Amino acid sequence: MAAANVGIAPMKAAQIPTAGADFQIVEREIPKPGAGQVRIKVQACGVCHSDVFTKEGQWPGIQFPRVPGHEVAGVIHELGAGVLAWKLGQRVGVGWHGGQDNTCPSCRRGDFRNCRNLKIPGISYDGGYQQYMVAPVEALVPIPETLTDVEAAPLLCAGITTYNALRHSGALPGDLVAIEGIGGLGHLGVQFASKFGYKVAAIGHGSEHGDLAKKLGATVYIDSKSANAAEELQKLGGAQAILATAPSSKAMSELIDGLGPNGKLMVIGAAFDPIEVTPVQLITGSRSIQGWAAGTAADSEDTLRFAELSGVRPMIETYPLEKAGEAYARMLSGHVLFRVVLTM
Repeated sequence: MAAANVGIAPMKAAQIPTAGADFQIVEREIPKPGAGQVRIKVQACGVCHSDVFTKEGQWPGIQFPRVPGHEVAGVIHELGAGVLAWKLGQRVGVGWHGGQDNTCPSCRRGDFRNCRNLKIPGISYDGGYQQYMVAPVEALVPIPETLTDVEAAPLLCAGITTYNALRHSGALPGDLVAIEGIGGLGHLGVQFASKFGYKVAAIGHGSEHGDLAKKLGATVYIDSKSANAAEELQKLGGAQAILATAPSSKAMSELIDGLGPNGKLMVIGAAFDPIEVTPVQLITGSRSIQGWAAGTAADSEDTLRFAELSGVRPMIETYPLEKAGEAYARMLSGHVLFRVVLTM
């Protein structure tokens, strides 16, 4: 086993002691990687809305205390036994996909994204709201040198989710693609859609994000507060794909009639109330609705490389680890433009 000099100083971590409790800044022993794992010295970790599953104990089987965080960027600090393909000091990231069992029916078919026993950093094991973390090698993503840690972190969840959903939507360059919501996911979705060569219709609730949406690459901005967004999309010929990023089932339901023939509503905004749609809406025009989760480490690598090549970057606010609770509250407030990142 290869190892860096750790010393005896403990590390700081922001943990949730029990479901629904406030963040605690605590000192912990620096963890040791097991076989097939590495220890990462965390440089930055994004604060994602999905961290609510940890904070409020909403994920089945989650154990406490738990350190959240699944948008991790850092460097390899120690290699566990049997790790050969990664090097000490190498820049790596870890996203939502934190490992798979390799034995379930999905994994046996190579569909690791839908592993029945998917591991998620910050839920299945302690995540990136700490100075050092341990992760299995199948979760690791190499970070391109031209991306900073702060830039890379949000791309490992918000970035891969929008990038991967768009590239599996069936839309081709030149097609009309709508991005619903200009927030943490949507502002990246607009950029990726533009770089993919789509005609991009950005949909927001209010006029305040119109100029920004066009600056990010939108061809047209639709204010759903003052216009019927579905009707506006039909005036443009109907959308081949609509990427629903805002967690509002009502807003998603209202957009289905904006799909063109064979159009697809790609759902990535996590909401718990039902999407309302009639069979006739789907039958007419052969429309469809598909949910999409993030993707594997290989998908994250594709996302980072494309962002490096195309210039797609997240808009961020940074907070020190010690202010994890404040950063989390800022993320939940909806006032942040557009991703919150903890720095170590």
